Order: sequence, then structure tokens, then C-alpha cells
Amino acid sequence: QVQLVESGGGLVQAGGSLRLSCEASGRTFSTYAMGWFRQPPGKEREFVAAISRSGGITYYADSVKGRFTISRDNAKNTVYLQMNSLKPEDTAVYYCAGDPIIPTQNIGDSRSVHYWGKGTLVTVSS
Repeated sequence: QVQLVESGGGLVQAGGSLRLSCEASGRTFSTYAMGWFRQPPGKEREFVAAISRSGGITYYADSVKGRFTISRDNAKNTVYLQMNSLKPEDTAVYYCAGDPIIPTQNIGDSRSVHYWGKGTLVTVSS
């Protein structure tokens, strides 16, 4: 079992950048496919990005493609989300999630992912 703790959220102006981090406890982080999700105010949680166990395969939601980059450092038990060219519509609570069993391409289905962080708030002002 792994525990996930996000950090790096905050207030940024439109066009700015932030990097979110998610640190995992335990010794088996490299066996987890990882993803980032977000929940805008008053809306449902949505998929943002996913990364394979080795880091070699990534997936992105169309709304963030070309602006956000997911990466991981298995030696540091950490997954990152670099967010550039931020827009007010990116405002949300961002959640890190992972699973040791399901394929990376299924991470986008939040119902299938077993382990979640508590989230970090990102606010983008116009």
C-alpha cells in the first residue's frame, strides 16, 4: 500500500507556471502507474495526465496537451506535473493517484484507481 502527498499548489497569474509534486511512501512506487486528476469548483473530477511505471509512456487530456508535462523519478518516489501557460479554467484541486495493477492506459478511469492523495489547490487568476 502507498500513501500519496501532493505539494506545489498555489495562486498564479494566467500565463504562468507551476510544478506539482506527489511523493509516495513505501518501497514499491516503481510498480505503480501514476496519474494526475483535477476537480474544478462545482464540477466533477477529471483526468489530466498519466505516466507508466517506467516513465516511458504518457497520456494527456486534450485540454492540457502541449501545456502540461507529467514525469516521475522512481529513485525519489515522486511524480511531477509541470504546468505551463496556465489558464483560469485550470483552477482546481489537483489530485495525485496511482495503482499497482491496472494498465497505464486505464488510469484515466478514476473509478479504477485505488490510491489517492488529498489534493492541492491551484488557482489561476485572470
